[in-house]
Amino acid sequence: MSPVQPRPGILDIAPYVGGREKVEGTAKQYKLSANETPLGPSPKAREAAMEALGAMERYPDGGALELRKAIAGVYGLDPERIVCGAGSDELLHLLAQAYIGPGDEAIATRHGFLIYPIVTKAAGGEIVQVPEKNLTADVDAILAAQNEKTRIVFLANPNNPTGTYLSFSEIKRLREGLREDVLLVLDAAYAEYVRSNDYESGIELVATHDNVVMTRTFSKVYGLAAIRLGWAYCPASVADVLNRIRGPFNVNVPAMKAGIAAIEDKEHTAKAVAHNEKWRAWLSEEISALGLEVVPSVTNFISFRFPPETGKSAAEADEFLCSKGLILRQIASYGLPDYLRLTVSTEEANLKVVAALKEFLGKA
Repeated sequence: MSPVQPRPGILDIAPYVGGREKVEGTAKQYKLSANETPLGPSPKAREAAMEALGAMERYPDGGALELRKAIAGVYGLDPERIVCGAGSDELLHLLAQAYIGPGDEAIATRHGFLIYPIVTKAAGGEIVQVPEKNLTADVDAILAAQNEKTRIVFLANPNNPTGTYLSFSEIKRLREGLREDVLLVLDAAYAEYVRSNDYESGIELVATHDNVVMTRTFSKVYGLAAIRLGWAYCPASVADVLNRIRGPFNVNVPAMKAGIAAIEDKEHTAKAVAHNEKWRAWLSEEISALGLEVVPSVTNFISFRFPPETGKSAAEADEFLCSKGLILRQIASYGLPDYLRLTVSTEEANLKVVAALKEFLGKA
């Protein structure tokens, strides 16, 4: 008898590998590989989560009603059109499961988030990755790839790992160019960090169209990555579908309570954004001055390239930085082997990264 086998295509999926957690041989380490906020979560969120642990014997509210109302209150949304999940990753999986099947295709950009191929293939579909322009999503390339098999377009806006974004006018042009039966999924995990006047996270398009979904996360600016919490704002019909297939208790109570406290603590969020604005600009300027090519970013990270004239590679730089306890992210798996991605962090860590890069490049 043959051994149990998964459905065809499952073993073709490349598992997602996150940023390195630690390295050997250094006493103090700075994890700058996962785009985590250096300020941590709101103290109110910590307190709410700890208090929730006092009743671990009780099941969560399966509909996450309090959390949905809190999110709706902050953004002026209909809570019935919000679906919560164990991180936005779960919601992306559910969307693929619901709308993609064998023979179907999803479109993503060449350097888009690695989860899109995974969820598409897990649902039995095929991923079509289209070229970008200047490490930025190209609306024309996406529309050119649309065919009768297309079911979903996944677009991270802003994008991870490049940090670039499309303006609202370009997002609207993309939506207008898609068939009505193609779902546009706008992954706005880093929306809270964007301060550009021409950016819109997707709320307006979801409110006015039946084929747009926006996903968000509590893992970045709110600092709740460890307890996995995300949400999607959907057309009513899509929310109904997701609620039919999600787990009945897919969000735990500490996550819900912490999420409510975090999203309502606007002062802490403002501090996190202001810190990021200051140090992202500083890091971009300092790293550019070293002769490295910094990708303009609107997020809480920057990616930068080692051009041939430096005589150094991203892999060599990563090894050197790790020897100093500075853990960045190589992004060769995104098709960017000459780049490293750096999370904007504490003042101490930011200063140390620049000093180490200077040393590595012989410019100290």
